[in-house]
Amino acid sequence: MTIPAWEAATPRPEYPRPDFVRREWECLNGPWEFAVDPDEQGIDEHWERRPSLDRTITVPYPVESRLSGIGDAARHDVVWYARNLIVPESWRDRRLLLHFGAVDYRADVFVNGTRVMSHEGGQTPFSMDVTPYRDEGDLRVVVRAEDRARDLTQPRGKQYWKDASERIFYTRTTGIWQSVWWEPVAKAHLQGWTVAPRREDGSIAYRAVVTGAGEAAELQIRVADGDGVYTEARVSVTDGENEGRLAPPAGRPTHPWSPEDPHLYDVRLTLYQAGVAVDEVTSYLGFSDLTARDGALYLNGRPYFLKMVLDQGYWPDGILTAGSDGDLEADVRAMKTMGFNGVRKHQKVEDPRFLYHCDRLGLMAFGEMANAFAYTPTAAARLVREWMEVVERDRNHPALSAWVPLNESWGVPDLPGDPRQEAHLETLYHLTKSLDPDRLVISNDGWEHATSDVLSIHDYTGDGDVLRVRYHALGDVLQVRPADRPLYAPGHTYHGEPVLVSEMGGVAAGPDTGPGWGYTRVDASSELLDRYRALVEAVAASPVIAGFCWTQLTDVEQEQNGLLTYDRRPKVDVDAICALNAALRPGGVFGGHG
Repeated sequence: MTIPAWEAATPRPEYPRPDFVRREWECLNGPWEFAVDPDEQGIDEHWERRPSLDRTITVPYPVESRLSGIGDAARHDVVWYARNLIVPESWRDRRLLLHFGAVDYRADVFVNGTRVMSHEGGQTPFSMDVTPYRDEGDLRVVVRAEDRARDLTQPRGKQYWKDASERIFYTRTTGIWQSVWWEPVAKAHLQGWTVAPRREDGSIAYRAVVTGAGEAAELQIRVADGDGVYTEARVSVTDGENEGRLAPPAGRPTHPWSPEDPHLYDVRLTLYQAGVAVDEVTSYLGFSDLTARDGALYLNGRPYFLKMVLDQGYWPDGILTAGSDGDLEADVRAMKTMGFNGVRKHQKVEDPRFLYHCDRLGLMAFGEMANAFAYTPTAAARLVREWMEVVERDRNHPALSAWVPLNESWGVPDLPGDPRQEAHLETLYHLTKSLDPDRLVISNDGWEHATSDVLSIHDYTGDGDVLRVRYHALGDVLQVRPADRPLYAPGHTYHGEPVLVSEMGGVAAGPDTGPGWGYTRVDASSELLDRYRALVEAVAASPVIAGFCWTQLTDVEQEQNGLLTYDRRPKVDVDAICALNAALRPGGVFGGHG
């Protein structure tokens, strides 16, 4: 296979999993063999055993994107990838773990002709031990990716099931769209790590998943604050899940994480067997908690007003995949520069590197699932399985402040008429709490809430005076019917939760938007700042509202209501937006509802 001139360097070479880092690894991004399987004959013809596929693609960019080197947005329900891997000499006596950041939607992985693993879920990672399948040390990895474009029970978010983008739906992606890598480990090694720091008492609850160690292993956990040790312990562990709690140091207060002061602690995990270190992983943590009580939000125990922006996470050249890690970082920096303290990543489970930059730079994030659009038992099972993997993947990030399993009743379109759908909605709230009891859960962002820690409302009214009246008092707020939908699903009512206008704005500016659209429009970009001021000041003046989320950070394809263009050029003076956000004074939200 000839490597084309346009792929001279490894794309996305950074370590893909920033909260679980091993020192020794190899990035497998770059040229892979590729083939489209329009007649779905690859299984019958055993393409996993073919010596080569007929095209070349650049991983991790989806086939529809320009950065993939193909840029074919036609419908392809089944595609194949292949790459030959040479095991480095220093790895040959160790176990080999192969990792995929995300493959949309179903992946079957073959190694040297043998099916090793199948994974369903286009937003979440999966890994496998490929050691038993190597042939004289080397491997041929083949991936069959299946992504049914017309299947509305498949969680897909904003990826459109029709051939051409329109309205709020965008170009779909197919196949590998996050990084691929492999790394050597000992037989006994760490498989996973989750952590729950407790800000109030400084303790740290943890769960370490160990494999291959039997019953004679120890794990040393060292948490450092700068050059000094915050706390450490060496504990006995066995195969499987090991839960425990690290005590805080006596007389030493915690340093909380916040957008204004994103303080992080370094973590080092060392696994010992028979007294010998056999695995080492580095991570980090932050002491942070966003809580709700008495109709208000509190960050680290203090009243906090959320000033968020909606981020779809699409790029012109990579679609769902950022061209570089720097592109992810630049988006976080842009939000910070404009004075936002949070981001609602919308209908997409973003690359973990994005949350890493939120952690490091200081930006609160709401984690949201990419939803399906139809309800069936299959759709419910698909969403639940993948959502559990999402929570497992992202719960270590201190910036992650709330979970959003559903948006605008997507996937539960008939809540009043189908009790199964209401039960599914309610189940997702409690399921999420069972996996991560420390974070807020918004059951159905926008309207038709079941049990929820926050009452979130979507309101694209373009008149600030209307918003001032609508959100003047709690009684008025509870009469709002966004998109003519009730705020609560059948059998559910308000119980004192904070109110968040979690989608607002959506303003397209100027005639240069062409066929693009927004929820409302101003005549020129110069008027966008005035409209922003009028709307956010109206919401902040309410004695009820605990925060807002502006739609949106960037234009995306035909939806052109961003503060930035699709290629990230500002439409307004970002310093002026920052000054407006800094000057917002919430109207008594922490002093009662009025």
